[in-house]
Amino acid sequence: MIPSEFEYVAPTSLAEALSALADAGEDAKVIAGGQSLMPVLRLRLNSPSTIIDLGRIEELRGVRDDGDALVVGAMTTHHDVMTDALVGQHATLLAEATATVADPQIRHRGTFGGSLAHADPAGDLGAVAVALDTTMTVAGPNGRRSLGAEEFFTDIFTTALEPDEILVDIRIPKHTGWRAHYEKFHRVSQSWSMVAVAATVDVDGGTIRNAAVALTNMGAVPVRARGVEQALVGQSADIDVIRAAADHAAEGAEPMSDTNADAEYRTHLAKVLTRRAVVTATGV
Repeated sequence: MIPSEFEYVAPTSLAEALSALADAGEDAKVIAGGQSLMPVLRLRLNSPSTIIDLGRIEELRGVRDDGDALVVGAMTTHHDVMTDALVGQHATLLAEATATVADPQIRHRGTFGGSLAHADPAGDLGAVAVALDTTMTVAGPNGRRSLGAEEFFTDIFTTALEPDEILVDIRIPKHTGWRAHYEKFHRVSQSWSMVAVAATVDVDGGTIRNAAVALTNMGAVPVRARGVEQALVGQSADIDVIRAAADHAAEGAEPMSDTNADAEYRTHLAKVLTRRAVVTATGV
């Protein structure tokens, strides 16, 4: 199908983009890589009056070291995130999860910030952002503000972004030396996750000093599996410990039932995949 008619604006700076967004009003859409928005437009599930393309704004791209954290521009492509040396060294979980996103073509066009702002519960990077305690910087007519990942995601396909705001960058605390794994379950290669688990652990001398675990597609928003984390921290990196901890995976989650799986099956998957993810991350 062909999208309905719209005005197209391609600013070259964040200031121009915010001005264009303010002028267009609430019936405008911001496009990043377009991998999620374009199918929606073609099916006419959304018919905005104006499309504001962020693709020419270089200040929104790239990864930089900011002391105890990395800062990733919202328009940085999945491919550039996945292959960045700083990400590989200080945010291994992000590199691992990004490598599982769709296919190479989409990873070369899709963007980290676009994926997060789209807020699909089955999207792979929301759980990673939650597990790594990331902070989103958003800009609007009143300046910039910061949002923690868990407050950024508010509902299915919904974030705390106001209609006149743009996601600028994502700040990721360094997890240098932490081991990580992203375990996902899907019926068809390169498709959306039915359930997935983002896990990263800090292991010292066979003891799990710290752990961060979050779930994909176990509710309207990414779910932090704090029960699993609490059961792991301070314990030996042992298969029995991990198996017992994984039994807490679905606590606090509200899995949905749909044509892919019912809530009970997703709860089962969460436990199994959590065990696999932590076992792989710890190297047990």
